[in-house]
Amino acid sequence: MSIGVSANRLELLQIARAVAAEKSISETIVIEAIEEAIQKAAKSRYGAENDIRAKIDPKTGELSLTRCMTVAEEVENDSQEISLAEARKIDKTAEIGTVFSDELPPIEFGRVASQTAKQVITQKVREAERARQFEEYKDRVGEIINGIVKRVEYGNVIMDLGRAEGIIRRADGIPRENLQTNERVRAYIYDVREEVRGPQIFLSRAHPDFMAALFAQEVPEVYEGIIEISAVARDPGSRAKIAVISNDASIDPVGACVGMRGSRVQAVVSELAGEKIDIIPWSDDPATFIVNALQPAEVSKVVLDEEDRRIEVVVPDEQLSLAIGRRGQNVRLASQLTGWSIDILTEEEESERRQREFAERTALFTGALDVDEVIAQLLATEGFTDVADIAYVSLGEIAAIEGFDDDTAEEIQARARDYLERLASEQDAKRKELGVEDALLEVEGIDLPMAVALGENDVKTVEDLAGLVTDDLRGWFETVNGERVRQPGVLEAFELSADDAEMLIMRARVVAGWISEEDLPVREVEEVEDEDPDAHVFDVENMDLAELEAEAAALGLDLDEAAAGEEEQKAD
Repeated sequence: MSIGVSANRLELLQIARAVAAEKSISETIVIEAIEEAIQKAAKSRYGAENDIRAKIDPKTGELSLTRCMTVAEEVENDSQEISLAEARKIDKTAEIGTVFSDELPPIEFGRVASQTAKQVITQKVREAERARQFEEYKDRVGEIINGIVKRVEYGNVIMDLGRAEGIIRRADGIPRENLQTNERVRAYIYDVREEVRGPQIFLSRAHPDFMAALFAQEVPEVYEGIIEISAVARDPGSRAKIAVISNDASIDPVGACVGMRGSRVQAVVSELAGEKIDIIPWSDDPATFIVNALQPAEVSKVVLDEEDRRIEVVVPDEQLSLAIGRRGQNVRLASQLTGWSIDILTEEEESERRQREFAERTALFTGALDVDEVIAQLLATEGFTDVADIAYVSLGEIAAIEGFDDDTAEEIQARARDYLERLASEQDAKRKELGVEDALLEVEGIDLPMAVALGENDVKTVEDLAGLVTDDLRGWFETVNGERVRQPGVLEAFELSADDAEMLIMRARVVAGWISEEDLPVREVEEVEDEDPDAHVFDVENMDLAELEAEAAALGLDLDEAAAGEEEQKAD
C-alpha cells in the first residue's frame, strides 16, 4: 500500500542506488535505513509503544506500513502482544509466536518528521560507510598507499585516500618535511583501528618498514623474495641502515639494492627527503654483523657478552668519531639494527683499561696470597681474575705456569684458600654485627657478600628480602628535575640479571612461607641429546666420595682400577 511521501516509488529506488554508489556501500543498507526512518516517523504518528514496521520492495519500490502483534503466553505489553485466546478468535491455527500484521493508512511527512527521517538515514549511511572503510583497510596494514594531502592541522597531515581518510601524525612524519595541500604523497599503513568516531587509518613516513616496502617496490629481487631485508634502523630524514641477505649465492644483495649507478637506492632516497642509507650485508655471526653495521668505521677488535647481548668494540683512535657518528647517530643505528648494546673504545683506552685491570689483579694477588709482584703478575697473565679462581682450580693448571712446580702450586692454592676462609669469617662477623639473621643465608643464591650488602641496606630478614621487587636489587632510573637519574640497587655490585634477581626474591618468599615451591617460575632448560641414549650420566664434580662410590657400585665399576688405568694413560 502506498504512503504519502514526496518521491514516487521509482524515485525512491533511484535515490537509494545513487547514495549507495556515492558512498560505496550496499544498496540494501540504504533501503534499510529508509525503512527505519519511515518506521520512526510512523511511530511518532501512531504511538511509539506500537510495533510498526515499514517494508520497501527492492524491485518495485512499493512501500508497505504495518502494525504487528505477537501471540504471547502472558501478555506484558498489550500494544505489541496478544493472548493466545484472543488470537484464536482471529485465526484458529494461531500458536505462541505467531505474528499478526495490520496494514496502516498512509502518513504525511511533516517538517519535523522529514528532518528526523533525514537524520536517521544519514546516521545509518555514515555507519555503513565507516564499516566499509574498516573492512577495506584492516587487512592492508603493511602496505604503501598513495594519497593527496587534504589539510595540515598542528603538524598532523590529513590525507585523502580516495574512499577514506588517513592521518600522518606529527611523530610519524619525516622531520623538516613540509607537505603542502593537494600534494600527492606515499605513506605506509601501520595501524587501522575501529574507534567511536569511525575507523582511524594511521599512516607513517618515518616507520622503518616504510623503507623496507619502498625497496620492495624498487628492487624486483626483494619483491620476489630472492633478497630478504633482515632489519632496518632509521633516523628519519637523516640517516638509515638496512641489512640485506640473498637466498641466491650468485646475487650480491648490496649491489642489487644499490642498482646500476645507484639508481635503485637513489629512488628510495628521493622519496625519503634525501635520507642517507647504508646498505649492509647481514650475517648470522653477531660479531661480523656488528662490524658491518658500524661501517664506514674500521674495527680492530670485538668482545662479545652473549648473555647480556652486549659487545665491546675497539677502534683505532682516529676512527672513534666516525664509529660514534654525529651525536652518536652511527653507533645508535647500529645498535638498533643488530639488537645489541654497543660500547666503543679506542685502542688507547682499551690498552689503558687492560693495564689498570692487570695492575688491580696483581695488587690483589700480592696482598691476598702474600707473594712477590713477579708471581702475582704471572698469575694475572695466565688469566686468573680473583682469588677464588686460584683456590678451586685444578692444581695442574697452576703447576703448568712457567717457573712453577707442584710444591709452589700447592702452597699458592693453600694460601688462596686460607685467604678466602679469613675473608668469609670477616664477612660473617660483619653480617652478625649488622643484624642480618642466619635464615637469610638459607635462601638459595644468597652468599655472605650478598648478605653483608643486604644488611648495609637495612634488609636483615627473609621477610625484608621477600618484600622487595627486582628493581630494588638491580637499580632503576627515575626522572629528577627533568633529568633521568640512575638509582643504585641493593645488590647492584653483583650484576644480577633480571631473572636471577626475581628468582632470589621468589625463593625468599618460599622460605618466608608466603608461597610454595610450585609457585616458583620455571626456567627453560636447553635439552641436550646424548650420543648414547642408554648412557648413565652423573655429576661427578658435585658428588662427595660416598655418593661417587655408590654410583660406581651401581654401574659395576671399581674406582681404584679406573684411577690406576687413568694414571697408566697419563704415563704413556
